Amino acid sequence: MSDGDRIVIVGAGVAGLRSAERLRELGFDGEIVLVGDEPRKPYHRPMVSKELITGGVKPVAASLEPYLDLDVHWRLGTRATWLDSKERTVHLPGGESLWYDGLIIATGVYPRHLPGSPRHDPRVRVLRTVEDSLAVRRALGNSNKSVVVIGSGLIGNEFAASMRYMGRDVTLIGHAKAPLHRFGERIASALTKEHQHHRAKLAMNTEVRNWISTKETVGLHLTNNQFLVASCVVLSIGSVPAVDWLRGSELTIDDGVLCEATLFATGAEDVVVAGDVAKWPNLRIDETPRRVEHWMNGVESGRAAAESLMLGRGNARPYTPLPRAWSSLYDARLQTVGMPSLGKDTIELSDGVTGFVRDGRLIGAAGWDRPKAMIHWTAELDRRLPVPEPVFPAPAPSTADTPIGEDILAPFERDFLSETPTEAVPAPERMPWARVPAG
Repeated sequence: MSDGDRIVIVGAGVAGLRSAERLRELGFDGEIVLVGDEPRKPYHRPMVSKELITGGVKPVAASLEPYLDLDVHWRLGTRATWLDSKERTVHLPGGESLWYDGLIIATGVYPRHLPGSPRHDPRVRVLRTVEDSLAVRRALGNSNKSVVVIGSGLIGNEFAASMRYMGRDVTLIGHAKAPLHRFGERIASALTKEHQHHRAKLAMNTEVRNWISTKETVGLHLTNNQFLVASCVVLSIGSVPAVDWLRGSELTIDDGVLCEATLFATGAEDVVVAGDVAKWPNLRIDETPRRVEHWMNGVESGRAAAESLMLGRGNARPYTPLPRAWSSLYDARLQTVGMPSLGKDTIELSDGVTGFVRDGRLIGAAGWDRPKAMIHWTAELDRRLPVPEPVFPAPAPSTADTPIGEDILAPFERDFLSETPTEAVPAPERMPWARVPAG
């Protein structure tokens, strides 16, 4: 890429924003057009199921401010409709099109739909965007009856904890035998005890058999023969990559956009991919392409994709992060490192820390409120999962005056590694989960 070129970034989340920052940091002085389907500029999405849903902060406080002058053209509230990769053109509604010299795809994911659920009912919601959070708050305000969340993954558990913080009765429904069971028995058991301590109800090993919508409530008949009456139901059963606009583009879109290790889209010379939608082989792990849906990956892959685009396909280096993520649940902290989902067996690495093993190789770790131990095991996994030889070209030098680690990654790294974390987003105070009386 050179001055006078135009780079289009489709996706105005954290990956898109960090891509634009990195382009400017590397000295790109051409035109940048950032297209986003939401009406808002980038914001801290982890706040959606926590501070925003509880009303602890207003939407404006969730904004992600760029650390340098981006000088980009924002096209917000605009969904890309089609990509013509041969003509290097992104098509927009109304017959508009944008030509590009380089394209960064960072469209993220959509919440997965639950078959049979009455999505036409305004009390049945998903929880992905600021607008979703505001809609759930409106539904909560219309009734003081119980709340139901379907899905025992991270967002479902965060939402359940937020409801107890607000003093709302909540039931979490999941088809697994325990919440966050994919992180092993120890963490699932610890989280179950936290839910019980804070009087959140669990309906595990079950699903919704029938829905009944009335004027004031939503009824759910479960396969375990329970019947729940709710003022609001939140669906949190996973996500699907936002790739519908790429059909017919000649890119490979099988559970995301298939990429090379450098994040260049397979078969394209001028298209790179970042964030949740990227499916690439992390050579630290193996050569199998996979997606990673973590906030830190959005930050790091956005920057890496911009670097690859600037270097060109022939000179780009593989993107080989050590995946890391964390979340607060009640007054405890869950941390993961590596790829726990790939583990075939689990071992206890230390008190509260579970290791995930595949073919005799430690592939990931998850810790429940054990920050000091996770510092050690993060370093250990970094040693055991090295970037493979040969040594790849060094990262492109930064031209920014602002230290990268301090201003971009530090808020997340500090909270992942520190023993006394703060929220990774601005907030008046940490959520006082302990205020919820025990049963």
